[in-house]
Amino acid sequence: MEVVGVRVEMPTNSPIVLLRESVGERYLPIWIGAVEATAIAFAQQGVVPPRPLTHDLLRDVIAATGNEVTEVRITALRDEVFYAELQLSSGVAVSARPSDALALALRTDARVICADEVLDEAGIPVPAEEEEAVEQFREFLDHVSPEDFDVPRPPPSQP
Repeated sequence: MEVVGVRVEMPTNSPIVLLRESVGERYLPIWIGAVEATAIAFAQQGVVPPRPLTHDLLRDVIAATGNEVTEVRITALRDEVFYAELQLSSGVAVSARPSDALALALRTDARVICADEVLDEAGIPVPAEEEEAVEQFREFLDHVSPEDFDVPRPPPSQP
């Protein structure tokens, strides 16, 4: 899967992250929180905060233990709630919210995969002829900033 980006869904003003099959024509929208949307947008835009944010800290802790995130898996959809797990190089799998897992995957260049059952249930096919609308969405993502999610930035930390 490829993380296409985040956007605000109207009229509910709810952030979503949009994933796309690497091979295929299905997209997977996942509604997420504003803080997680900001974390994903920061990672996609290469924003480096002056002090580590939570997902940066988690990446650093995992690395400090001699591990790395090798894969993020979207594993299930139950009662309209998505489930994910982090696969570590040690062989350990850790349960995670998809939004946190994706924010971490973007910071570690981990592969993102999605269970076929999840894509079958929640994936939205977008035929090639509708790809122009997706490109317009990508263009929107290129110009969106974390401030668009109406989440206050953390105050600068004192050294």
